[in-house]
Amino acid sequence: MARRLQAAAPSPAVPFGANIEFWRERVDLAAAFRWSERLNLHEGVANHFSLAVNPDGTRFLMNPNQTHFARIRASNLLLLDAHNPDTLGEPDAPDPTAWGLHASLHRICPHARCAMHLHTPYATVLASLADSRLPPIDQNSAMFYDRVVIDDSYGGLAFEEEGARCASLFADPKTSVMVMGNHGILVIGESVAETFNRLYYFERAAMTYIMALQTGRELRVLGNDVAARTADEIARYPGQADRHFSEIKSILDREGSDYAN
Repeated sequence: MARRLQAAAPSPAVPFGANIEFWRERVDLAAAFRWSERLNLHEGVANHFSLAVNPDGTRFLMNPNQTHFARIRASNLLLLDAHNPDTLGEPDAPDPTAWGLHASLHRICPHARCAMHLHTPYATVLASLADSRLPPIDQNSAMFYDRVVIDDSYGGLAFEEEGARCASLFADPKTSVMVMGNHGILVIGESVAETFNRLYYFERAAMTYIMALQTGRELRVLGNDVAARTADEIARYPGQADRHFSEIKSILDREGSDYAN
Protein backbone atom coordinates (compact mmCIF):
# COMPACT_ATOMS: atom_id res chain seq x y z
CA MET A 1 0.00 0.00 0.00
CA ALA A 2 1.40 3.36 -0.99
CA ARG A 3 2.55 5.44 1.92
CA ARG A 4 0.65 8.64 2.37
CA LEU A 5 2.93 11.65 2.16
CA GLN A 6 2.60 14.02 5.08
CA ALA A 7 2.67 17.69 4.16
CA ALA A 8 5.50 19.61 5.72
CA ALA A 9 4.44 22.01 8.44
CA PRO A 10 4.51 25.60 7.23
CA SER A 11 7.51 27.60 8.36
CA PRO A 12 6.68 30.26 10.95
CA ALA A 13 6.52 33.73 9.50
CA VAL A 14 9.72 35.67 9.98
CA PRO A 15 9.06 39.28 11.02
CA PHE A 16 10.31 41.86 8.55
CA GLY A 17 13.77 42.98 9.55
CA ALA A 18 14.42 40.13 11.98
CA ASN A 19 17.77 39.53 10.27
CA ILE A 20 18.82 43.20 10.59
CA GLU A 21 21.03 44.09 13.51
CA PHE A 22 19.35 45.87 16.44
CA TRP A 23 15.89 45.58 14.92
CA ARG A 24 13.88 46.28 18.07
CA GLU A 25 15.91 49.41 18.75
CA ARG A 26 15.43 50.52 15.15
CA VAL A 27 11.66 50.14 15.39
CA ASP A 28 11.47 52.23 18.56
CA LEU A 29 13.61 55.01 17.16
CA ALA A 30 11.64 55.09 13.90
CA ALA A 31 8.39 55.40 15.87
CA ALA A 32 9.81 58.40 17.75
CA PHE A 33 10.58 60.15 14.47
CA ARG A 34 7.09 59.49 13.12
CA TRP A 35 5.34 60.73 16.26
CA SER A 36 7.50 63.85 16.44
CA GLU A 37 6.36 64.68 12.92
CA ARG A 38 2.76 63.96 13.92
CA LEU A 39 3.01 66.51 16.74
CA ASN A 40 4.68 69.06 14.43
CA LEU A 41 7.84 69.05 16.53
CA HIS A 42 10.07 68.44 13.52
CA GLU A 43 12.01 70.92 11.40
CA GLY A 44 11.65 69.67 7.83
CA VAL A 45 14.69 67.52 7.04
CA ALA A 46 16.76 68.93 9.90
CA ASN A 47 17.16 67.73 13.51
CA HIS A 48 18.25 64.31 14.66
CA PHE A 49 17.85 61.47 17.16
CA SER A 50 20.34 58.78 18.13
CA LEU A 51 20.32 55.57 20.17
CA ALA A 52 23.35 53.72 21.53
CA VAL A 53 23.34 49.97 20.89
CA ASN A 54 26.56 48.70 22.52
CA PRO A 55 27.64 48.72 26.18
CA ASP A 56 29.93 51.76 26.05
CA GLY A 57 27.47 53.70 23.89
CA THR A 58 29.83 54.41 21.00
CA ARG A 59 27.89 52.48 18.34
CA PHE A 60 24.63 54.19 17.67
CA LEU A 61 21.67 54.45 15.34
CA MET A 62 20.78 57.79 13.76
CA ASN A 63 18.50 59.16 11.05
CA PRO A 64 19.79 59.26 7.47
CA ASN A 65 20.91 62.60 6.08
CA GLN A 66 18.19 65.01 4.92
CA THR A 67 15.30 62.56 5.27
CA HIS A 68 11.95 63.88 6.47
CA PHE A 69 10.81 62.45 9.79
CA ALA A 70 7.54 61.31 8.16
CA ARG A 71 9.47 58.90 5.89
CA ILE A 72 11.99 57.41 8.31
CA ARG A 73 11.77 53.64 8.67
CA ALA A 74 13.53 51.16 10.94
CA SER A 75 15.49 49.70 8.03
CA ASN A 76 16.99 52.96 6.78
CA LEU A 77 18.46 54.18 10.06
CA LEU A 78 22.24 54.52 10.00
CA LEU A 79 24.45 52.42 12.29
CA LEU A 80 27.51 54.52 13.15
CA ASP A 81 30.69 54.24 15.23
CA ALA A 82 31.53 57.36 17.23
CA HIS A 83 35.23 56.47 17.03
CA ASN A 84 35.35 56.22 13.23
CA PRO A 85 37.07 59.39 11.95
CA ASP A 86 36.19 58.53 8.33
CA THR A 87 32.41 58.53 8.84
CA LEU A 88 31.72 61.77 6.98
CA GLY A 89 33.75 60.57 3.99
CA GLU A 90 31.71 57.40 3.48
CA PRO A 91 28.99 57.09 0.80
CA ASP A 92 26.06 56.97 3.26
CA ALA A 93 27.39 59.70 5.54
CA PRO A 94 25.12 61.37 8.12
CA ASP A 95 24.43 65.08 8.34
CA PRO A 96 27.69 66.73 9.52
CA THR A 97 26.02 68.61 12.37
CA ALA A 98 24.18 65.47 13.49
CA TRP A 99 27.51 63.63 13.51
CA GLY A 100 29.26 66.45 15.36
CA LEU A 101 26.65 66.58 18.11
CA HIS A 102 25.69 62.92 18.55
CA ALA A 103 29.07 61.27 18.01
CA SER A 104 30.56 63.65 20.58
CA LEU A 105 27.74 62.93 23.01
CA HIS A 106 28.09 59.16 22.71
CA ARG A 107 31.85 59.36 23.13
CA ILE A 108 31.80 61.70 26.12
CA CYS A 109 28.61 60.66 27.95
CA PRO A 110 28.04 56.89 27.99
CA HIS A 111 24.99 57.41 30.22
CA ALA A 112 23.28 59.22 27.32
CA ARG A 113 21.93 56.09 25.67
CA CYS A 114 19.38 57.99 23.61
CA ALA A 115 19.54 61.63 22.49
CA MET A 116 16.92 63.75 20.74
CA HIS A 117 17.67 67.17 19.31
CA LEU A 118 14.79 69.27 18.02
CA HIS A 119 13.80 72.88 17.47
CA THR A 120 10.38 72.39 19.06
CA PRO A 121 8.23 75.56 18.99
CA TYR A 122 7.88 76.43 22.67
CA ALA A 123 11.22 75.10 23.89
CA THR A 124 12.91 77.13 21.14
CA VAL A 125 11.05 80.24 22.30
CA LEU A 126 12.40 79.49 25.77
CA ALA A 127 15.90 79.12 24.29
CA SER A 128 15.50 82.54 22.69
CA LEU A 129 14.83 84.40 25.94
CA ALA A 130 17.60 86.20 27.84
CA ASP A 131 16.50 84.14 30.86
CA SER A 132 15.94 80.60 29.55
CA ARG A 133 15.11 79.03 32.90
CA LEU A 134 11.91 77.00 33.18
CA PRO A 135 10.40 77.83 36.59
CA PRO A 136 8.30 75.15 38.34
CA ILE A 137 4.86 76.70 37.81
CA ASP A 138 2.98 73.41 37.28
CA GLN A 139 3.48 69.68 37.63
CA ASN A 140 5.02 69.29 34.17
CA SER A 141 7.61 72.02 34.69
CA ALA A 142 8.35 70.74 38.21
CA MET A 143 9.26 67.41 36.58
CA PHE A 144 12.44 69.09 35.32
CA TYR A 145 13.45 70.89 38.49
CA ASP A 146 17.24 70.79 38.89
CA ARG A 147 17.56 68.56 35.82
CA VAL A 148 18.13 71.18 33.10
CA VAL A 149 21.32 72.85 31.92
CA ILE A 150 21.23 76.07 29.92
CA ASP A 151 23.83 76.58 27.22
CA ASP A 152 24.34 80.32 26.83
CA SER A 153 27.45 80.04 24.65
CA TYR A 154 25.99 79.21 21.24
CA GLY A 155 28.86 79.03 18.76
CA GLY A 156 27.21 78.27 15.44
CA LEU A 157 26.32 74.97 13.77
CA ALA A 158 27.14 71.88 15.83
CA PHE A 159 30.10 70.58 13.89
CA GLU A 160 32.54 68.46 15.89
CA GLU A 161 34.14 71.16 18.06
CA GLU A 162 30.79 72.76 18.91
CA GLY A 163 29.21 69.32 19.37
CA ALA A 164 31.89 68.30 21.86
CA ARG A 165 31.39 71.53 23.81
CA CYS A 166 27.65 70.88 24.02
CA ALA A 167 28.17 67.24 25.03
CA SER A 168 30.44 68.27 27.90
CA LEU A 169 27.49 70.08 29.51
CA PHE A 170 25.90 66.69 30.27
CA ALA A 171 28.74 65.66 32.59
CA ASP A 172 26.33 65.53 35.55
CA PRO A 173 24.24 62.34 35.07
CA LYS A 174 21.28 64.06 36.74
CA THR A 175 21.05 66.52 33.84
CA SER A 176 18.61 65.20 31.26
CA VAL A 177 17.69 68.32 29.25
CA MET A 178 19.80 71.04 27.68
CA VAL A 179 18.17 74.28 26.61
CA MET A 180 20.48 75.25 23.77
CA GLY A 181 20.45 79.03 23.88
CA ASN A 182 19.59 80.60 20.49
CA HIS A 183 19.13 77.10 19.10
CA GLY A 184 16.69 74.51 20.47
CA ILE A 185 16.65 71.60 22.85
CA LEU A 186 18.64 68.41 23.45
CA VAL A 187 17.14 65.66 25.61
CA ILE A 188 18.84 62.46 26.77
CA GLY A 189 17.67 59.28 28.47
CA GLU A 190 18.25 55.58 28.98
CA SER A 191 15.82 54.45 26.28
CA VAL A 192 13.79 55.79 23.38
CA ALA A 193 10.62 55.65 25.48
CA GLU A 194 12.15 57.58 28.39
CA THR A 195 13.77 60.18 26.16
CA PHE A 196 10.71 60.79 24.00
CA ASN A 197 8.47 61.03 27.07
CA ARG A 198 10.86 63.59 28.55
CA LEU A 199 10.98 65.55 25.31
CA TYR A 200 7.19 65.57 25.06
CA TYR A 201 6.64 66.82 28.59
CA PHE A 202 9.37 69.44 28.39
CA GLU A 203 7.71 70.91 25.31
CA ARG A 204 4.35 70.85 27.10
CA ALA A 205 5.88 72.56 30.14
CA ALA A 206 7.52 75.20 27.95
CA MET A 207 4.20 75.81 26.22
CA THR A 208 2.42 76.37 29.55
CA TYR A 209 5.16 78.72 30.71
CA ILE A 210 5.20 80.81 27.51
CA MET A 211 1.40 81.06 27.54
CA ALA A 212 1.46 82.06 31.21
CA LEU A 213 3.96 84.83 30.43
CA GLN A 214 1.63 86.11 27.73
CA THR A 215 -1.06 86.87 30.30
CA GLY A 216 1.19 89.47 31.91
CA ARG A 217 0.00 88.24 35.30
CA GLU A 218 2.20 87.20 38.24
CA LEU A 219 3.32 83.55 38.12
CA ARG A 220 2.52 81.09 40.91
CA VAL A 221 5.95 79.44 41.32
CA LEU A 222 6.31 76.32 43.46
CA GLY A 223 8.75 76.35 46.35
CA ASN A 224 12.06 74.54 45.90
CA ASP A 225 11.19 71.71 48.29
CA VAL A 226 7.87 70.95 46.62
CA ALA A 227 9.39 71.19 43.13
CA ALA A 228 12.25 68.84 44.07
CA ARG A 229 9.87 66.33 45.65
CA THR A 230 7.60 66.42 42.60
CA ALA A 231 10.53 65.84 40.24
CA ASP A 232 11.69 62.87 42.30
CA GLU A 233 8.18 61.41 42.48
CA ILE A 234 7.69 61.65 38.72
CA ALA A 235 11.13 60.12 38.09
CA ARG A 236 10.09 57.11 40.20
CA TYR A 237 6.57 56.84 38.77
CA PRO A 238 6.24 53.23 37.53
CA GLY A 239 6.09 52.55 33.82
CA GLN A 240 4.59 55.80 32.58
CA ALA A 241 7.15 56.47 29.84
CA ASP A 242 7.00 52.88 28.56
CA ARG A 243 3.20 52.89 28.49
CA HIS A 244 3.12 56.27 26.73
CA PHE A 245 5.46 55.03 24.01
CA SER A 246 3.71 51.66 23.69
CA GLU A 247 0.46 53.50 23.02
CA ILE A 248 2.15 55.62 20.35
CA LYS A 249 3.38 52.49 18.55
CA SER A 250 -0.05 50.87 18.87
CA ILE A 251 -1.66 53.87 17.16
CA LEU A 252 0.91 53.80 14.35
CA ASP A 253 0.41 50.04 13.92
CA ARG A 254 -3.38 50.37 13.82
CA GLU A 255 -3.06 53.02 11.12
CA GLY A 256 -0.85 50.76 8.98
CA SER A 257 2.25 52.95 9.25
CA ASP A 258 5.39 51.57 7.60
CA TYR A 259 7.72 52.88 10.34
CA ALA A 260 8.61 49.31 11.37
CA ASN A 261 9.61 48.27 7.83
